[in-house]
Amino acid sequence: MPAVVLAAGFIAMNCCFSTAAEELPQPAFPCSRETIARGVASRFIDGRTFILDDGREVRLAGIEVPPPPSPMQRGTAPEGAAARDALAGLLAGSEVVLRQAEPQKTDRYGRIVAHAFTARDGVERSVQADLIAARHARVTARAGNRACARELLGRENAARRAKLGLWATSYYDSLDADNPADVLAEQGRFALVEGKVVSVRESGATIYVNFGRRWSKDFTVTILKRNARNFTAAGLEPKTLAGRRVRVRGWIEERGGPLIEAARPEQLELTDRE
Repeated sequence: MPAVVLAAGFIAMNCCFSTAAEELPQPAFPCSRETIARGVASRFIDGRTFILDDGREVRLAGIEVPPPPSPMQRGTAPEGAAARDALAGLLAGSEVVLRQAEPQKTDRYGRIVAHAFTARDGVERSVQADLIAARHARVTARAGNRACARELLGRENAARRAKLGLWATSYYDSLDADNPADVLAEQGRFALVEGKVVSVRESGATIYVNFGRRWSKDFTVTILKRNARNFTAAGLEPKTLAGRRVRVRGWIEERGGPLIEAARPEQLELTDRE
């Protein structure tokens, strides 16, 4: 067969394969579920809260952002203002698609709680993922299903390593579990705490992941036994955590010493291999 015919055939086949590849559907973002609302953002309250043009208020699921400056303290929270401006930039002039994050579609204040998506150049983008990647937000304790949490945590870890945005200031660094007084000083705050697990004990309906030997003073993570199988399924069987370095995220409480209650395996990350 003449070479020119072979070449023409190859070009034609290559063209067809390229077109077919371009038409393949994109895999769904792991935080994408049922669509529960659509709209256009008209006003921005903070880096995760905005008002749609029909008056409904939306709270972005899965992330924590710094608070914006208060009217009485202008200029004292640059990270909060930056997060709000970043959210406005991501949503400006675009239709927002809101997808269900939790069984309940609204919180007790009537706000829609959802994962938000916008389309740019025909590609759908996760607003939460973009805020995290841009170093304006952290992953919260309830990030979504396991695949969703894994995707968001991967973006957060990349942002943390870059030491930019939130991660450029020590305020957002992981707290040291070996300094329980410093951890306890952040009571009531969402924080990341990192350290080596000394022991794992059970008492009644609770598993105690101890980061020190003084249970009444040192930092502890509690896991309800009824939730333990979820941690085991995620490769984080509580009994195997002893001797490992762990980063935990959640709200700091006080029960003798500082404590975080871990209800989901996504709250714990093994860091001794990072």
